[in-house]
Amino acid sequence: MILTILFWPKEIFCSKILLTHVPASEKGDTTENLDPNSSVSNGSSKLDVENKPCVDNSKAHIQAPTEIAASSSESAEESALCEIPEQIEFTVVFNKNKHDITFAYDATVLELKAHLERICGVPQSAQKLIIKGMARDNVTLRNSGIVKGGKVMLVGSKMDDILAVKSAPKEIQEEKNNSQTNKEPLCMQKIHRKVLDKGIPPDVMPGIKGVKEPLPPVPLSGMLNKHGGKVRLTFKPEQDQLWLGTKERTEKLAMTSIKSITSEPIKDHEEYHIMGLQLGPTEASRYWVYWVPAQYIEAIKDAVFGVWQFF
Repeated sequence: MILTILFWPKEIFCSKILLTHVPASEKGDTTENLDPNSSVSNGSSKLDVENKPCVDNSKAHIQAPTEIAASSSESAEESALCEIPEQIEFTVVFNKNKHDITFAYDATVLELKAHLERICGVPQSAQKLIIKGMARDNVTLRNSGIVKGGKVMLVGSKMDDILAVKSAPKEIQEEKNNSQTNKEPLCMQKIHRKVLDKGIPPDVMPGIKGVKEPLPPVPLSGMLNKHGGKVRLTFKPEQDQLWLGTKERTEKLAMTSIKSITSEPIKDHEEYHIMGLQLGPTEASRYWVYWVPAQYIEAIKDAVFGVWQFF
């Protein structure tokens, strides 16, 4: 019988042993009764080998919460990164000063104004932002036309300047009004007659009496200064400046430096005015301009003072 088993193919021999195997507990614990397949190369029993997966599985179950927690943490970090709004970098120019700004691209212009109030000291209500024209408060920066590395012009007056104008002593204003009432018309005063007697300049812009028009897109030109020289007015709202140009030079005046504007129609030529820009604390600091077209007088005052004209 033993010789027959030895000549069986290996596969049949193994299956025969398996079919006839009886656990050692039923035949005794002797070496002869042990299953030849119950030992492994390292001398461990089959029971030990079968128990190892249980140990590994338990380790896997212990480690699983840690892996899940790590995965959850990574997901939370990724979610937090996704919540950061898109930022845009640009430059704000105010009074020749440049401020590098990084702001949420989908924030509104009004929110940007609140941010600029802390940086530049200009109240939100006094700010005008020039991007591609005047920017509206309810428009986002993305839709307003701001691009990365672009420039935004801030036009406005600081609170100190606004309060200084608003709190001008009433006595000074009353004195000025009384002096204007008691004095003869400007066009009759000797200081002005020497310029007016030269007549209307040939290249002055046409004047219209009793009409109010907005400023033209070109400078007001052809007018005269107190020396009889040609003068032109160029308004730069994006820089908050008024340029007084003559043949010799161009004076760039900040709008806030102009304290008041006085004007009177010229007798027998009411379509033109004499206009005085007060650049200092007294009337002696007025810069006189002659033959200003009457239809632009109110527009000039609005351009210089805007909503901050308290007098």
